[in-house]
Amino acid sequence: MRLTLPNKLKFIATVFTVAILFISCQDTYRRVGEEAGEEVYPQGVARNFTLTYTETPKPLEGEDIGSSRVIAILESPVSKDFDNLAFPYRTFPEGLQVEFFDEDNNKSVINADYAIIYSATDLIDLRGNVVIETHDGKKLEAPQLFWDRENEWIFTQRKFRYTNPEDGTVMDGEGMDFDRDFQYFNAHKTYGLMTIKENQS
Repeated sequence: MRLTLPNKLKFIATVFTVAILFISCQDTYRRVGEEAGEEVYPQGVARNFTLTYTETPKPLEGEDIGSSRVIAILESPVSKDFDNLAFPYRTFPEGLQVEFFDEDNNKSVINADYAIIYSATDLIDLRGNVVIETHDGKKLEAPQLFWDRENEWIFTQRKFRYTNPEDGTVMDGEGMDFDRDFQYFNAHKTYGLMTIKENQS
């Protein structure tokens, strides 16, 4: 079949009309009932709070706090508590800072723009400008880190930068896991290692 000029124009006009109809269609259907999904509200919201974690070598009797030791201090502008759900969690939508203290009372600090603590699994998801600085000057920067509190293990599959002042190196890479004290550090893929030499004046 041979198309004439008027038939070609009609065909092109029909194709454009159908295309415009499909492009301009939008879903105006209002979902209700089970299809709408439930809005989840926190059971509690805390603002501008500080939470101090302590441990004791033996069970306390009465108000004896002399033998307890501070192991972490968590500070955040806002915390939303969803621990009443089937899979409980707590969010920190405006970021958090956590200070950790080892047995010798040396302080390391974690900062993140956003965090979720999954109560059932003891896993913490840290997101956005995550920075860990240890007491001896080591620094890890990443867009996201996961911290397994039970096993004291930290890991990510995202890009990272690790600065170690002890040997004067900066390592960029993607994917890594390590223990809380940076004694074991496993980088999955590295892009390079820079040696930083301090200027002695």
